[in-house]
Amino acid sequence: MLQLEDTWTWDFWIADTGKEYHIYFLRASKVFHSPDGRHDIVRNPDDRHIGTSVGHAVSTDLFNWTVCEDIMHPSPEGSPSSFDDMSHWTGSVLKGPDELWYMFYTGICKDEGGLIQRIGLKTSSDLYTWDSRPDFNVISADPRLYEKLGESTWPNETWRDPWVFPDPDGHGWHMYITARSKDGVVDDRGVVGHAVSNDLMDWEIQPALSSAGGGFGDLEVTQINVVNGRPVLLFSCLRREFSAVRKAAGEKGGGEGGVWAVPAESVVAQFDIMNAQLLTNHELYAGRLIQDRNSQWLLLAFANDDDDGNFVGHLADPYSVNWQQDGTLSIKPMVAP
Repeated sequence: MLQLEDTWTWDFWIADTGKEYHIYFLRASKVFHSPDGRHDIVRNPDDRHIGTSVGHAVSTDLFNWTVCEDIMHPSPEGSPSSFDDMSHWTGSVLKGPDELWYMFYTGICKDEGGLIQRIGLKTSSDLYTWDSRPDFNVISADPRLYEKLGESTWPNETWRDPWVFPDPDGHGWHMYITARSKDGVVDDRGVVGHAVSNDLMDWEIQPALSSAGGGFGDLEVTQINVVNGRPVLLFSCLRREFSAVRKAAGEKGGGEGGVWAVPAESVVAQFDIMNAQLLTNHELYAGRLIQDRNSQWLLLAFANDDDDGNFVGHLADPYSVNWQQDGTLSIKPMVAP
């Protein structure tokens, strides 16, 4: 478990060196400190998405974590405007062919009121110090393929949570993105956005790998993995971003939501979101699949809501992951070593 006093932690992404796991996570203080230092004002958890820092911790077993210095902070007041000067959001990290680590992440900016999401890049040689890449063109939603701000009543331009992985046949890299279709019922346009690259620097936006109408306004924190020989797509969505049709279905539609799994034919395929299986309930969110040193697949997620519906905000201990005979995934709590 990774739980920080007076700090909420939520979405995260992981780099595995083979010896250590480096976790990067969104974090925000639970209180505001008054200028005179005499008063602490408790924050509303919903305000945590603005001015978010990116924390860093290291583990050898995925249970016990050593916290390191944060790697990203909000820009100070008066800084020149940029695509991420209001907040940094969820990303992913992988090692490139040049032995550098590449971190793709979401940014929003002050000039746009945080309404437009874009994807940026930082690189590192040691996983501790990260540098922006001025030679990288920030990735925005392509208006020919994806919904842009103002094209519907949806409150923002959804283009976030990049998940980057190598092509299985060695033809460059793929990026999956939380995105929205230009077509369909407004509350039912959540799709798996897609981009490809030959060098991790220049990206070409592709059509979505799923269709609108799956029952979700957003498919957050997508991830693709091959678990014991079977490809599976993960995403997260809570009831507040279900379509009206899914909400009306009640428990059959997924109840309050959580982490979802979609069995797939391959890691690069058209995904049938209508076949999504609810893997967790709303108490866990932003699930990530990763293997431990025994090659056991595990699910990590952050603790989202308690029994009273209050936001919790810390990394939960891992759950073991296995396929069932009916072709669905199941998870089981693990005991810390």
